[in-house]
This record gives sequence, C-alpha cells and structure tokens, in this order.
Amino acid sequence: MLTRRGILLLTGWAGLLCASRAVAQARISVVATFSILGDLVRNVGGDEVEVATLVGANANVHVYSPTPADAKSLAAAKAVFVNGLGLEGWLTRLIAASGTKATVVVCSDGIRPLEREDQQRVGHEVMDPHAWQSVANAKIYVANIRDGLSRAEPSKKDVYYANATSYLSKLDALEKEVSEVIGEISPERRKIITTHAAFGYFADAYGMQFISPEGVSSDAEPSARDVAEIIAQIKKQHIPAVFLENVVDPRLLQEIAGETGAKMGGTLYSDALSEANGPAASYIELMRSNIRQFAKALKS
Repeated sequence: MLTRRGILLLTGWAGLLCASRAVAQARISVVATFSILGDLVRNVGGDEVEVATLVGANANVHVYSPTPADAKSLAAAKAVFVNGLGLEGWLTRLIAASGTKATVVVCSDGIRPLEREDQQRVGHEVMDPHAWQSVANAKIYVANIRDGLSRAEPSKKDVYYANATSYLSKLDALEKEVSEVIGEISPERRKIITTHAAFGYFADAYGMQFISPEGVSSDAEPSARDVAEIIAQIKKQHIPAVFLENVVDPRLLQEIAGETGAKMGGTLYSDALSEANGPAASYIELMRSNIRQFAKALKS
C-alpha cells in the first residue's frame, strides 16, 4: 500500500518525466553535413536543437556515400546546415531524394573562397572548401548558423543570438591563441607537407606553408612514382616535417618520413573531429590540437 509520501514521490517523478518529454519535443531537429559543422551548430543552437550529423568523427566528407537513414534525417529536419564551396558533392541528390522542406543554410556564405590546384586534374583550379581552417571564417559560419536557426525557429531568435555571442567570444580568444603559437615558430620553418590540401585558409591567415604532394588526392592511392616525386619535393624544398591526418591512410607519410629524414609530426585534424574522448572532439579543441602539433614539430 502506497503511503502519502510514496504518492508524492511518484507524482514528482511523473512531473519530471513529463517536463523532460516537453523539453525534448520543444527542440527542433536540424542536420549538419559533417562533424565540424555539427559542433558549430550545437554551440549556437544549444538546448533548443537536436543535431544529426551525416559524416561523423574521423570520416572523410569528400568520399562519403549517403544512406537511406540520411534521407530520413533530412526529411524530418527543420534546417539543414551545409558547408558549400563544393565540399558536399553528394548533397544535391540527397536533398532531392529526401523530399525535405527544411531551410538549407550554406554556412560559408560571405567567405572569400580561395582557389587551389585540382589534385586529380593538374593545371585546373578549384575552390578550396576548407574555409573553417581560419578562425575568422569560422566566425562567419557561426553568424550564418545563428541567422539560419532564427529563420527556422523565429521564436527562439534571442536564444540563438545570445549563444552565438557567447561562442564568438571563445573564438576571439582562440584566434589570438593560434596567432601567438604560430608566431613563436621561426618563419623559415613554417612549412610542412600533408597528403591532403586542406589547410590553405590556415596558411593564408597565419603565415604558414602547407605543401600537398602534387597529383595526390585524399581519395586516391598514390603510385610508386607519386611517392618518389613527393620525396624529391621534400628534399628540394627542405621541408622540416610531414604530418598525418585523421581522414587519410597514414602509411604514405610514414614511408616518406623514413625516406627523407623529415620529422614525423603528430596527427592533424582537417575535415573531421576526433571521437568524443579524443584530442579534437570540438572545433576549438581541433584547432588547439593542430597548433600544438605544429609547434612541437617545427620549433627549432
């Protein structure tokens, strides 16, 4: 037999459960195309959004193949956040297949795109989509996310603006930190080689030189001739360090480092966050992890 105290406890638990369900229902469902973008959306949306990310941690957005579950996520979403600049070549077909009525927000709108050589077609230029590698550009992403969420759910506009303002202050501090750490590296040593041309915006913003092996792409297996040319390139340009990335096969750079004597840097995070317990579980942690690796390998 329930006592009066027991009845009150049950009533209280029932009330908390109903309140919890109401909060969950009040959240709007949104989709971000890849993990870095998902983190930015979560920081702006806060408790008001439920974010589904299509391309997860340590995954390569360039070669991603959408699934039927992705189409269902888009169909249920109130807003879809995309990078743009040609990053998600598979997205147009996915949106059409999903039949979504969601607001589509291109987070790179307003950013001056850089051009780089197409790694698969030498002599051709393409837009570099990796604009988030500059913290100043990440601030533009945040403003676009804020405005996109406000259009999707106008009643929560004040919350999105407050969250964005708070997060932008953190990005201001991050940008200062990045500039200071890179500034402590001798200018002549600020050059590295990676297998993926993902750091053009970082180089442009902070005065580093990232050399991606000519003719090698992140979704193609390099030939023996490619490797030989990379080795010659490193020796000719006196590149002090080579770096791994979390979205490419590490064996290539390990072989190159062994052949050239260039210092093997740690793992860089370019297109994806690490797993939740890793060193780059958020955008801010990603940038901090990368600059720590640069400083460790390049300081003379």
